[in-house]
Amino acid sequence: MTPTLTTDEIQRYSRHLILPDVGVAGQQKLKAARVLTVGAGGLGSPVALYLAAAGVGTLGVIDFDVVDVSNLQRQILHGTKDVGRSKLESARARLHDLNPHVRVETYETRLTSANALEIIGGYDIVVDGTDNFATRYLTNDACVLLGKPNVYGSIFRFEGQASVFGMADGPCYRCLFPEPPPPGSVPSCAEGGVFGVLPGIVGTIQATETIKLILGIGETLAGRLLLIDAQSMQFRAMTLRKDPACPACGTRTITTLIDYDEFCGSPGAETMDDIDDVLEITPRELAARLSGGDDSLDLIDVREPYEWAIAHIDGARLVPLGQIPKSLSSLDKTREIVVMCRSGVRSADAVRFMQSQGFARVRNLAGGILRWSSDVDPRVPRY
Repeated sequence: MTPTLTTDEIQRYSRHLILPDVGVAGQQKLKAARVLTVGAGGLGSPVALYLAAAGVGTLGVIDFDVVDVSNLQRQILHGTKDVGRSKLESARARLHDLNPHVRVETYETRLTSANALEIIGGYDIVVDGTDNFATRYLTNDACVLLGKPNVYGSIFRFEGQASVFGMADGPCYRCLFPEPPPPGSVPSCAEGGVFGVLPGIVGTIQATETIKLILGIGETLAGRLLLIDAQSMQFRAMTLRKDPACPACGTRTITTLIDYDEFCGSPGAETMDDIDDVLEITPRELAARLSGGDDSLDLIDVREPYEWAIAHIDGARLVPLGQIPKSLSSLDKTREIVVMCRSGVRSADAVRFMQSQGFARVRNLAGGILRWSSDVDPRVPRY
């Protein structure tokens, strides 16, 4: 049944209604539509805001994080008052304030192989606002299996990408990236940074593509990959073709969802609480030894210089991860070495490498600078 527009909705959407390509019939399509946004962060924020403002009748939002002050530089769905609050609670309140006519359905869980088909199956279109490869492949495969359009976007530093995958005759994400990159080869936004307005640019493009799909107007990005360079403000489109050998949308050999964390060779999170294959020292243990006058430790920080400028631990010295191999000759194998980074992930990689080169007395600072700040010295800034 085609939903009718109330008097308030007619007034609210009046600038849409006078567009010949939208009109009353188009606005009714928007009201009847069900769109799922995977993620309520940098990309999900502008996507959800603009879809709600446009009058998409039902918005699903899936996220399991809480608002951190470091999010506010780019995640415009949330405000200072929301720090420490569930992102879904924050999103629901903001979207309801923006447009009380929109129904917001929330899923406070990680999207997994166990729940993806059930959740995505209830929507017409999926907007991928994820920030890790495992969830991107999962979202893609679920959309292909269910026949749902997948409006893709990604961001890194000053560059972004956008496309529409999963259309009947178009390519999917696996046609573009058949295999994930090697684990650790692409830094996360938390490690590499992101230009604050870039998610707004890419997310707005994703919202635009979603609305066009609902209305059935214009030419979408299906079959094209839009590349955005915010520094030079250049937009370039590459033609994408469906790969007949693609296991998802080509040969259709993928008939069920797999373990995407294993497929991508990573738990899919930038910070890991436990790293089983390296020796660790906790921040409190390290602080106790340092305060006790132990000067036998060699503290190595493997972050980048711009991160060191933000925060570092007194007594440590900077040796960026990429310089570790050529710096080994300057390290004393007989000394106990503690390696650190922002969260303990990059430093664990350094520890593994150093162990392979004969360094037996090397340990990873568990949780990195972030945990040092929370457990030992809150004066050290978190970022």
